[in-house]
Amino acid sequence: MVAFSGAIHWKVLAVEPTRQGHSMLRRRDSLKVIAALGCGWVPLPVLPATSRNSGSPAPTVKTPVHIQVPPGACDSHVHVFPDPSRYSPNRSFTPPPATAAQLLGLQRALMMDHVVIVNSTVYGPTIEPVLQAIEQLGQQRARGIALFDPTLTPRQLDDLHARGIRGIRVFLGLNADVDLNAAVRDLAIADRQVQGRPWHIQVYGKHPVLAALRAPLAALQAPLVIDHFCGLDASQGMQQNGFKEVLELVGSGKAYVKLSGAYYCSDQGPDYADMRPYAQALIAANPDRILWGSDWPHPNSAPVATRAATQIAPAQSIDDGLMLNQLATWAPDATLRQQMLVDNPKRLYGF
Repeated sequence: MVAFSGAIHWKVLAVEPTRQGHSMLRRRDSLKVIAALGCGWVPLPVLPATSRNSGSPAPTVKTPVHIQVPPGACDSHVHVFPDPSRYSPNRSFTPPPATAAQLLGLQRALMMDHVVIVNSTVYGPTIEPVLQAIEQLGQQRARGIALFDPTLTPRQLDDLHARGIRGIRVFLGLNADVDLNAAVRDLAIADRQVQGRPWHIQVYGKHPVLAALRAPLAALQAPLVIDHFCGLDASQGMQQNGFKEVLELVGSGKAYVKLSGAYYCSDQGPDYADMRPYAQALIAANPDRILWGSDWPHPNSAPVATRAATQIAPAQSIDDGLMLNQLATWAPDATLRQQMLVDNPKRLYGF
């Protein structure tokens, strides 16, 4: 297990509400905590899905959430960075720490009952930090997405499923200069890996790359999920290369799109108002294929010439409360928000 400070986790445990709304630990839980402190780590308690408290501390929730968040809501895209010792030596950046305990605080502040933890390229093929976070939060709350690894065997994939993994992410890069032949090969391998499992393939790439890969993406047998507003560029308008192709994939039911990471597509923060027409176009194409994600803790992988990849890159300053509130602008109908926050992730991730 990941080593954590006992004092920090004691504080987290002490404020968790019981079904009656009290903040005291039961006696047997206290004994477990005391025993665990001697081992250097403390597992987070598994809360019932109905334990919701928007007053929990979460520094990235700067604006109070004012939209009605339906029970069973899911944040479909977050990361965790609890263990720098597991970072890949070939990583392109180093994020600040982000633990499962902090993620639970965000969940409560956003009134989310479920979360999907996406493995970061920072870890390379190592997925243990994600699995440990799922274990700490409990599978009734958390699921995970593994990074593409062509060496994974069926037995290893079955083990990942048992531990809460529900998809493979094929990272297509942050630029448009992608080796398309390699991408097609990786997608085909990932598609074979997930066959026979209730998994999907998740991709992140810039809109021209998605346009170039439209045919192989449409040919996947597994469900397809596209990250972060399909990598569009808000400054290029609705006719930009790639957006039409994504709308067609969504409209046909082939692809889901995550309304997440608006700041990768726009520089008009803090509310990224120029993303509204894109969000509404995607929702209108097929509301059964739309997900919402915070992208917490908002890692900033943009290269800086004077900063080595091993130096900590400060996270982006994002107001998660404000971004969640944008759903009321993008989808004024509460029924649509129910689909995006509850029904669609329940179907896709098996909550």
